[in-house]
Amino acid sequence: MSQFNFVSDLQNALIMDGETRGPAPRWKKKLEASLNGSVNTTRSVLSVSYNTSFSGVQAPTKTPGKSSDAKTKKSTTTPTKTPGGGDRFIPNRAATNFELAHFLVNKDTGDKSDEDQEQQPTSSNENNVQASAHKGERQKLIAEVAQVGESSKSGRILCYQNKAPAAPESHTNPLKVVYSLKTPISTKSGSRYIPTTSERILDAPDFINDYYLNLMDWSGDNIVAVALGNCVYLWNAASGNIEQLTEYEEGDYACALSWIQEGQILAIGNSSGAVELWDCSKVKRLRVMDGHSARVGSLAWNSFLVSSGSRDGTIIHHDVRSREHKVGSLNGHAQEVCGLKWSTDFKYLASGGNDNLVNVWSLAGSGVGTATDPLHKFNEHQAAVRALAWCPWQPNTLASGGGTADRCIKFWNVCNGSLIKSVDSKSQVCSLLFSRHYKELISAHGFANNQLTIWKYPSMVKQADLTGHTSRVLQMAMSPDGSTVISAGADETLRLWNCFAPDPMAAKKVSTAGSNVKKSVFRQSIR
Repeated sequence: MSQFNFVSDLQNALIMDGETRGPAPRWKKKLEASLNGSVNTTRSVLSVSYNTSFSGVQAPTKTPGKSSDAKTKKSTTTPTKTPGGGDRFIPNRAATNFELAHFLVNKDTGDKSDEDQEQQPTSSNENNVQASAHKGERQKLIAEVAQVGESSKSGRILCYQNKAPAAPESHTNPLKVVYSLKTPISTKSGSRYIPTTSERILDAPDFINDYYLNLMDWSGDNIVAVALGNCVYLWNAASGNIEQLTEYEEGDYACALSWIQEGQILAIGNSSGAVELWDCSKVKRLRVMDGHSARVGSLAWNSFLVSSGSRDGTIIHHDVRSREHKVGSLNGHAQEVCGLKWSTDFKYLASGGNDNLVNVWSLAGSGVGTATDPLHKFNEHQAAVRALAWCPWQPNTLASGGGTADRCIKFWNVCNGSLIKSVDSKSQVCSLLFSRHYKELISAHGFANNQLTIWKYPSMVKQADLTGHTSRVLQMAMSPDGSTVISAGADETLRLWNCFAPDPMAAKKVSTAGSNVKKSVFRQSIR
């Protein structure tokens, strides 16, 4: 038999790829252990516990009648095999029972022993009652919200019906510099920029600070007439020349200035109640027309007719062509007449007085003067009305501004006598002007900002504030081309604002449209 053992050992030594008698490799040991169930006890317990909780394998339970050895005996079978004999457990979601796992995890923490339940029956009942009460309240709230959402027009559950309260006037926003559209020199208004600083500043010493006087006007020949103290000066806006027209004696002074529509005839209303006519081209007084018993604070031209308003509450129409100049007298105000303006089509005359009234007078049937009774009498203002302006593109629309106690800009339809709109400007309104190039309105104000404000018409959205005056702005006048506004303030300065400059692009479009007009065939044939 020994020779057979020797031959067998020799053959095993010569076979290189066969099994050897040396130690088995590691993978072979693990494979044999997994097949034979010879895995260590700790890993087996962990695997069984893990798989029992998540893979649906039932945990071992106590069986009556078994010995103590059977109780301590634990399963040594691995629940799942990893391909290749690896020792990592890779769970399979499709084979996992999540409901059972949730039950097993919460079983120990959620359930109480029978003894605890017997000892605390009252507390558990109270908890159940509270839980049901909270659940009922929550369902009730959800139902109410759902009903509100269904009943609302927008269909939204959350909606803001009231606007946020506005900040106080004294509040300053520290981020205004970052988020404001305004720049130090201009502000954007729609598609154009409005300069917010004055283009030029002129000194006006001894300018009388009186709300009821009209001491400045700009002629169609580009000459500005201004009353300073007891003198009247002429400033040529084109050349810059300054000329003194007249000087009154001590105690007498000019109260109102108004240029005729065409020409260099200036009407001056003085403190003695007379109206003077001056030919400024010759620096010569033409005539003096009396009729008032107190100072004349307002004047308005209608062709050859000049209307004057006085502190005595009367309005007189003067025909400058006739020797008997007085052609009509109106008694519609109980106090001083401080505002007087003819409409752009010269069909209506508006007058404002210190009695808070605005009267509208229609043109007389003869075409000279007005009717003796006012067409409309507006009494909605709460202060003196000095600022009056007629809309150039809507001749039947009148704008009026009230004093410190009123602070409102009101728009009237003189055809039916209705109030179109009223806007609170937050300060005294001293003067109003409509732009000729834009559908905008500019207003001059007093305390507290002493600014000129440009409004979009008819929405009356504020476009820009022109600041620079240190005291209230008493008077405004517009240049002949409608691009520049001059303002006179109680700070004894005149400031020029280039706020209504025509849009160059719009002018270019108009010129282009004119150049594209086809010439007549007859004109082309003429040599």
